[in-house]
Amino acid sequence: MNNTAPAATAKYTSKIIKAGALLADTKTLLSHWDLAVSVRENLDLIHRQNALGKPSRSRVEDILEIFRQRYLSEEQVVRALVVLVNRQFPTASLDRILYFHAAQADRLLHDVVTEVLLPQDARGITDINVEEIERVLANWISEGKTNGHWSASTILHIARGLLATLRDFGVLQGAVKKRISPAYLPVTAFAYVAFYLKLHQPSGSKLLEHPDWRLFFLNRDGVERFLFEANQHALLEYHAAGTVTRLTFPADTLGEYANVLVEKSH
Repeated sequence: MNNTAPAATAKYTSKIIKAGALLADTKTLLSHWDLAVSVRENLDLIHRQNALGKPSRSRVEDILEIFRQRYLSEEQVVRALVVLVNRQFPTASLDRILYFHAAQADRLLHDVVTEVLLPQDARGITDINVEEIERVLANWISEGKTNGHWSASTILHIARGLLATLRDFGVLQGAVKKRISPAYLPVTAFAYVAFYLKLHQPSGSKLLEHPDWRLFFLNRDGVERFLFEANQHALLEYHAAGTVTRLTFPADTLGEYANVLVEKSH
């Protein structure tokens, strides 16, 4: 995968209904993951052992499929996440990283944040209601952006699923009435995302303006402030002089960098 942003031609799917944030289940799966065997062997073993403790076989299959889509498309990602879970990386940072990968794997989740929540937040509007999301979904359906026509009941279920998922990931807050949470991104989580994005976009200057920072409500200035902070914490080296930027990390692979981040966070 060379482009970290969801493909422009991809259609929105309704899989968020069966997904949600799945934070606890994802951490359970990662804690059981054996890096010495294949993805298929891991998934088969987890399924046979019912490591998730679910009474429904179909529910387990749904969760494993979502887990595969979100976190298993790149070997180095699953290796890094296994390190972070098994070495007890701080929950606040880990949850933001899981959100990042989940949003990249689901264009609908990604675009609701970057095309709906972000512009509203920029206008100072923080309250979000399900009817508003339903209207946006209906517009996207009419524009041919979905994988087929969705009924009114399906639109409602998807809208509720999106809001619940974003609440669980910490983007929104509120049990009934949802509102955009104050922006919060631990510097270690920022550094992980920066390393991941730089793997796919080697240019330090272009990384500053990478569109996926919008998932965290960050503009170019905000990204640069984080880079300076991460530099101060020795999580990376960042130097900027005019139009020249230099960004380096104390590791070559994402798995190695995950170990660095754990050590810096304890």
